[in-house]
Amino acid sequence: MTGLFRLASLRRTRLRLAAIGAAAATLLAGATLVTAPTAVALDNGLARTPQMGFNNWNATHCSGDFNETMVKGIADLFVSSGLKAAGYQYVNLDDCWALPTRDADGDLVPDPARFPDGIKALADYVHSKGLKFGLYSSAGTKTCNSAGFPGGLGHEKQDAALWASWGVDYLKYDNCNNAGSTTTQQYIDRYSAMRDALAATGRPILYSLCEWGVNNPWMWGAPVGNSWRTTGDISDKYSSMLSIFKKNVVLAPYAGPGHWNDPDMLEVGNGGMTDTEYRSHFSLWSIMAAPLLIGSDIRKATPATMSILTNKDVIAIDQDPLGVQGTELSNANGLHVLTKPLSNGDRAVALFNENATAAAISTTAAAVGLPKAFGYQLDDLWSHKTTETAGTISAVVPAHGTVMYRVHAGGSWWAYPPAVHTNASLPVPYPGAPSLVTPGTSATVTTDTTNDGVLPGLFGEVKVTGPDGWGVQALSPTHYPLLPPGQGISGRWSVSVPAGTPPGSYPLHVSTVYYPGKSTVDYDLVVSVATPLASGTTLLGDDPWLSADNGYGPVERNTSNGESKAGDGHPIKLGGVTYAKGLGTNAPSTITYYLAGHCSTVDSTVGLDDEKTGSGSVTFEIWADGRKVADTGLIKRGDPAQTLHADVTGASLLRLIVTDGGDGNTNDHADWAQAQTTCA
Repeated sequence: MTGLFRLASLRRTRLRLAAIGAAAATLLAGATLVTAPTAVALDNGLARTPQMGFNNWNATHCSGDFNETMVKGIADLFVSSGLKAAGYQYVNLDDCWALPTRDADGDLVPDPARFPDGIKALADYVHSKGLKFGLYSSAGTKTCNSAGFPGGLGHEKQDAALWASWGVDYLKYDNCNNAGSTTTQQYIDRYSAMRDALAATGRPILYSLCEWGVNNPWMWGAPVGNSWRTTGDISDKYSSMLSIFKKNVVLAPYAGPGHWNDPDMLEVGNGGMTDTEYRSHFSLWSIMAAPLLIGSDIRKATPATMSILTNKDVIAIDQDPLGVQGTELSNANGLHVLTKPLSNGDRAVALFNENATAAAISTTAAAVGLPKAFGYQLDDLWSHKTTETAGTISAVVPAHGTVMYRVHAGGSWWAYPPAVHTNASLPVPYPGAPSLVTPGTSATVTTDTTNDGVLPGLFGEVKVTGPDGWGVQALSPTHYPLLPPGQGISGRWSVSVPAGTPPGSYPLHVSTVYYPGKSTVDYDLVVSVATPLASGTTLLGDDPWLSADNGYGPVERNTSNGESKAGDGHPIKLGGVTYAKGLGTNAPSTITYYLAGHCSTVDSTVGLDDEKTGSGSVTFEIWADGRKVADTGLIKRGDPAQTLHADVTGASLLRLIVTDGGDGNTNDHADWAQAQTTCA
């Protein structure tokens, strides 16, 4: 590249960054932002919008399914399924593609059993589909797999030249076996060495730093790579996705064209979350302008999975050329409002409910940075319905769900029906708590129907229906001839739960129909049927829980966490002492029990299980309804076990929470040994 061309490119980069800063400044003061240092993005012309593609790791790891046939099948599906048309371009291989040793010339050797035709032939096949091809390595002597495949440390120029000769377009560069480097400068040096080697090949290769957020790569990564991982590995669990979202969302000032915060790959379709949670995952990653790398085997994808991955309206938010990462305006009681300015002057708005029951979430056009207008157009990016609003942007959001809007000021807002929503609720012991009912009893559900539009809602009707056998009776009128703008109507419903109903989650369907256009708004209020714990002193490892979330694998009863499969744990062992009973978790984790106000104390011995030997750190917390009643403070690997005692007198719900100490959750196998509660 000539010096003149480099200077022109640098000026264009600075102009783009200035435009991004100006756009971000239009967000009003509700957002809490971190001040980012000025940094020029890596000048390779790539990732002007966040990269989109596929990586096999989350679906296959190093299993036999990871091979040439699979990768070719993924490339074929990109074309036939509409993924390529939706914007996905990179088909990337993760770890285990090479043999464990280099050849006599020091070159990496593709595994002939997995890739009999070699990597270049595979890259050529991917390119023949109009797609791009990516590989994986590590900025260490070996990669992260336990088999220890060769890493790139000390071989940067040789490896980069080899990959360029194969036609590689993307490099994911990991952080294992890194020769003991710990300081920020050592990290910068290792990753910059490969940056320079890639640039020297003359081939445009997108450079993805997988540094796990250890040394704050957002502070130095812009001139080094096109993206940088901000957290440890994601797992196919809601709690893992939620934890990573919270760490990544505050880093918005550091992202922009050519340099992106990367909260790790998508888990959509791997089966560990519900479709509602996967829609939240995809929505949050998109409004955070994150790379969208499919981590599931799309050869087995359900129609629901494909509809999420190919939602072009949501993808357009992620890929908006203005290149601003969305920011969080509020997050009170687990109800999040995020917004992102778009290149045409619109605003993207995500209303995310992290809690276990549906809730109304609201903001305004002014709060998200839109100019004053008589009316606004709301495009719902998941229901694909359009309504109008006088300025309030709100929705009833299902548990763990997200409603996502593109909001436009003015225009033909008057051509659409007003935005009307109905919030249904049961009394809860604290904000964000699940809605609880018990078998053989009746509960009162309250509905509140509100019109946010400029125009009135006409001839409306609200309905609440329950599962088969449940009784639902309206205690107030269900029809309204007129719902004026800015006003609401309340209703009450008696819901009877049949005796003998098994514990679990059940939907109450809430539907509102109104005119003009016979508009319909509906969702499920999920209620939990629960029975109290038995009287006396009982072991929580044996007692039924209301819910259990875990950062990796399921919560295990009376064993350690083990790995990702249910039942693969070991005897609970803390500091060499084995415990017969308890709960094995992996941070972040929350286990909820229904106490019904009948219990008095909770006791447990807690610590990091001996089955993991690497670094790790967690905090154990006990919550009685909305109050934290005990915690350990930070516990690190090697610290002795602690005893926790908590008074939970009168509490309806008990939550046992384990938080990640901030160094990633890979080794955070945390035990509640001999956990027990005493109830009347």
